[in-house]
Amino acid sequence: MQRAAPATSRRTGNGPKSLVECGSFATLARKAGALEALDRALRQTLPSPLREQVRFANLRNDRLVFLASSPAWASRLRLMQTQILATAHAIGTRASSVTVKVAPQPPVATAPDRSKPLSLAAATHLRAAAASFTDPEWRALFLELASLAETTDSPDSEAD
Repeated sequence: MQRAAPATSRRTGNGPKSLVECGSFATLARKAGALEALDRALRQTLPSPLREQVRFANLRNDRLVFLASSPAWASRLRLMQTQILATAHAIGTRASSVTVKVAPQPPVATAPDRSKPLSLAAATHLRAAAASFTDPEWRALFLELASLAETTDSPDSEAD
């Protein structure tokens, strides 16, 4: 029976790098800063609607890699490949091609809608239910819910 060779630090595949392969935090921070500066420089030359929908992701093997929020924006960016490469060369970045990947942007977090306040009728029913409980905790919870009801259903109270 043969034994498998011990794992080496040699990387295979496209998965995440090991911590040893990443280098120091300072090196990673410098690389991130350089990529951010390259992102700003390359996107600055793009037309406004396109600029907001794409992001420079990496420079890998003389290839500029961009992320686009949709296939339509990716196509528009691919049409601008010549301009992007000219800009890259002008700022001293050696690149021979542009790759665009579609990566939808995460949805913007929205504040939840304010729930509709309880009606006076609902508050009355909650108070009646609270009165029927022998458990003081349940009674207190139902009375607290009932206290959330509007004090009046008249439209005049909203004007105050």
